[in-house]
Amino acid sequence: MSIDFDFAEGVATIRINRPERRNALDAEHYAWLSEAWCRVRDDPKIRVAVITGAGDKSFCAGADLKSFVNARPSLAELALTQANPLLNRGLEVWKPVVAAVNGFCLGGGMTLLLATDLRVCSEHASFGLTEVKRGVFPANGGTQRVAQQLPHAIAMEMLLIGDAMDAARAERWGLVNRVVPHAQLLDAAMDYASRLAANAPLAVQAAKELAARSRDADLATGLRMEQLFLRILQESEDVVEGTQAFAEKRTPSFQGR
Repeated sequence: MSIDFDFAEGVATIRINRPERRNALDAEHYAWLSEAWCRVRDDPKIRVAVITGAGDKSFCAGADLKSFVNARPSLAELALTQANPLLNRGLEVWKPVVAAVNGFCLGGGMTLLLATDLRVCSEHASFGLTEVKRGVFPANGGTQRVAQQLPHAIAMEMLLIGDAMDAARAERWGLVNRVVPHAQLLDAAMDYASRLAANAPLAVQAAKELAARSRDADLATGLRMEQLFLRILQESEDVVEGTQAFAEKRTPSFQGR
């Protein structure tokens, strides 16, 4: 049982490795996952992250409810808003994140998915915000991001009824980018990751941050932020490299400087 972390060629791969519990997360695994996301955020060698689950049945079934029964947090913990930050709960990670969904993506697994950028899933994957069937609602961004990313009626169906949708329907509504045979899942996710890692990292991170902040900013503010970010990037070594590579008809080698 663990959160596995591998790194190669600019890509970090995070694997929730608890298949005997459908990769559900107890407090210990949430803490390990938080450490993994902080490492992705802070390590300049990492340009892209891929998140997946161990085995072929479940990406993540969300919180391990049995481990949280009769374990209510103290009211004082409500003030600890930066404790154990997660990708879907307050942690700002501007490096792109690719999800490789290998099966059940439910509850907290679904809210994790909604915080990623590109998504590939197996043909047998299923997606659901099932919390209302257990007496609660999907926190950690569940009620917020699903309404931003899906049409209203589809989002409300997921939130208020709690039934799961299959991979084909998830692709139809734009919840995932691609549906592939299970044997091709990691290859498809790594193809996205390698293409992302080949791009100028400062530009990729700026584009992601600007897009994310556009949800809370008016258009005039967003346009001004674009101007400022672009002016900063014009001083970067990557811009020089990109321009020279284009002129010389070669593949650029970006360093993130």
